[in-house]
Amino acid sequence: MPKGYIIAHITVTDPEAYRDYVDRDTPILEGFGGRFLVRGGASEAPEGPMKDRHVVIEFPDFEAAKRAFHSPEYQEVAAIRHATATSDIVLVEGVA
Repeated sequence: MPKGYIIAHITVTDPEAYRDYVDRDTPILEGFGGRFLVRGGASEAPEGPMKDRHVVIEFPDFEAAKRAFHSPEYQEVAAIRHATATSDIVLVEGVA
């Protein structure tokens, strides 16, 4: 069965307050089987607009990624991200 992924491209506008989001989203997403593959780090955008930060979270399958993202627990914490950053989020199914 193919893995599922949450991919985020983020520009943080309030770094201090954003830390609360990072601290709180981690246990929630890991509780759904999520594993952080990319979380910040060096990056470049050879094509298209560049955000400051990139995150890739792997899940056991696409349904798990969707359940994690749409869960009430995560959506409550996502409000912090909405207030402290601009982001593009994609949920995607990997290859078999």
